[in-house]
Amino acid sequence: MKFLASFLVLSLISTISLVNSDTLPSNEVWALTSFKEAIYEDPNLVLSNWNMLESDLCNWFGVSCTLAGDHVIKLNISGSSLKGFLAKELGQITYLEELILHGNNLIGTIPKELCVLKSLEVLDLGMNQLTGPIPPEIGNLALLVNINLQSNGLTGRIPHEFGNLRYLKELRLDRNKFQGPVPASGSSNFASNTHGMYASNENVTGICRSPQLEVADFSYNFLVGSIPKCLEFLPRLNFQGNCLQSNDPKQRPSTQCGGASPAKSQPVVDHQFHQLGNHVRKHHGLSEPTWLLALEIVAGTMVGSVCLIAILAAFQRCNNKSSIIIPWKKSASQKYHTAVYIDPEILKDVRRYSRQELEEACEDFSNIIGSSPDSVVYKGTMKGGPEIAVISLCIKEEHWTGYLELYFQREVAELARLNHENTGKLLGYCRESNPFSRMLVFDYASNGTLHEHLHCYEEGCQFSWTRRMKIIIGIARGLKYLHTEVEPPFTISELNSSAVYLTEEFAPKLVDFESWKTILERSEKNSGSISSQGAVCVLPNSLEARHLDTKGNIHAFGVLLLEIISGRPPYCKEKGYLVDWAKDYLEKPEVMSHLVNSELKNYRHDDLKVICEVITLCINPDTTVRPSMQELCSMLESRIDTSVSADLKSSLAWAELALLA
Repeated sequence: MKFLASFLVLSLISTISLVNSDTLPSNEVWALTSFKEAIYEDPNLVLSNWNMLESDLCNWFGVSCTLAGDHVIKLNISGSSLKGFLAKELGQITYLEELILHGNNLIGTIPKELCVLKSLEVLDLGMNQLTGPIPPEIGNLALLVNINLQSNGLTGRIPHEFGNLRYLKELRLDRNKFQGPVPASGSSNFASNTHGMYASNENVTGICRSPQLEVADFSYNFLVGSIPKCLEFLPRLNFQGNCLQSNDPKQRPSTQCGGASPAKSQPVVDHQFHQLGNHVRKHHGLSEPTWLLALEIVAGTMVGSVCLIAILAAFQRCNNKSSIIIPWKKSASQKYHTAVYIDPEILKDVRRYSRQELEEACEDFSNIIGSSPDSVVYKGTMKGGPEIAVISLCIKEEHWTGYLELYFQREVAELARLNHENTGKLLGYCRESNPFSRMLVFDYASNGTLHEHLHCYEEGCQFSWTRRMKIIIGIARGLKYLHTEVEPPFTISELNSSAVYLTEEFAPKLVDFESWKTILERSEKNSGSISSQGAVCVLPNSLEARHLDTKGNIHAFGVLLLEIISGRPPYCKEKGYLVDWAKDYLEKPEVMSHLVNSELKNYRHDDLKVICEVITLCINPDTTVRPSMQELCSMLESRIDTSVSADLKSSLAWAELALLA
């Protein structure tokens, strides 16, 4: 009998293990594949087994199903550095109980479509980069016990609908950008031994209506007013780092709160992390009739369903400006779409040009001044405005995904924040669908690129030594600004002589066009695999990792200095790498002059020694000892003289000054 019983148990386990993804509802399968499509970087490859060829979706990393394998009940992928969006399709996993995506790099907003998950008990989206408000529909998630939204960039007011969550025990909203008062109020004479939560009291509103609440963390936001009386007796409560009406030094200074005193409300109770020890007994709450609880759950579910229907109808009627619907691959047999949520604030301060405006300015796009496999550069003149350079990205519409659109918009926002005399000035952008257009509009630099001048072999096109020194110092100032004065720092994707444009006065301007090269190459390479199966063009991490690559820029700066003084390209087949050739001369004053372009008959040896010293520091293979651009710029500015008196020391100076005049 024991053997028979064991055999039956093993047979049951084997039967359960053979259940495949066919038993999962199609909407849940689609939700999981949509989630993967919304992730554009997976550095730890945690989603590597999320493959439709895998027979059992319940074996996918982070996915847990019911014992019968017929529904997904948990999605737990935390601390995996995933970069992407929180796909709204997750709201279709009807029986989901836990959604834990803590400690990733998710961006965009919290989709209101998640607020129809009537079985959800744990919502943990902490430690991401989410923005925008908390959707008020969160109050429909009647079974929620734990909410963690800490350490994001969430804004707006805390929704009073939290009071609808009767089972809520933990609420962590710390380290965001919430404003306004805490949506909670109640009678001031609550008894401390019940921690003041009486949902039946008609004077109780907002979070005070959550009778099970034990932990509430509102720290490091911009909340005003005072701590509600009903929250005073929570076992764990944290309000430090806000703008509350208090003399507590743990609150923000008034300068961070708009310079004015926070709005007055009830007297502030000085609790930062409030624990009552032996005076607080565990809260058991007042038992509610089962029929009443069931009625509340049914009502909440009906409200959520109505909201979902309304949302879907709204999407049918109008084109929501905060999302972009773009086909993954245009085909007669494939009509799958994905929605990418863009923060509507991201480009609010950047001018958007129409294609027609740019077409007229650039003479029907006939005035081409540069091209590459990735882009075409046009010169134009705006009516009554400046001369412009228009960079048009070369990519087919069918290869353009929603995530490339996000990348484009974030790149525009990144470039738009730069404002320095030695960096290219982005004037605006163009984004149109018919015909498909993605363009960047810059101030025009009339003298082309530094590369064109350094490697020009026509008579009279050579730069003097003094002009080269001025260009070097200008580049150093531009990099110093990008590395130390912009937060977060900005680096040039491929810093070389082609990334340096020259104005009419030959002042250098750094322009980052090359960040598109990798993204467009990957798009073309992967375009055949983009489908509804979850394959997605993976974006390079240039935007997110720009602040990490300043040392790479410094090495490139050293190579660029070699190119400027020698007139040689960084690499050529006949002579190999410029750096390898230069190492024999950099630290030997007696042969240092071999580095200087033979066409330059006049140069200052003291300047050359400084340049060689800077180059040596920049190309040091140990990145930890490379100095910052601030230090390098200071060395160049203090030890190289580019004044008019220095100009006159050169026999070519009079002719050059005459040409400038």
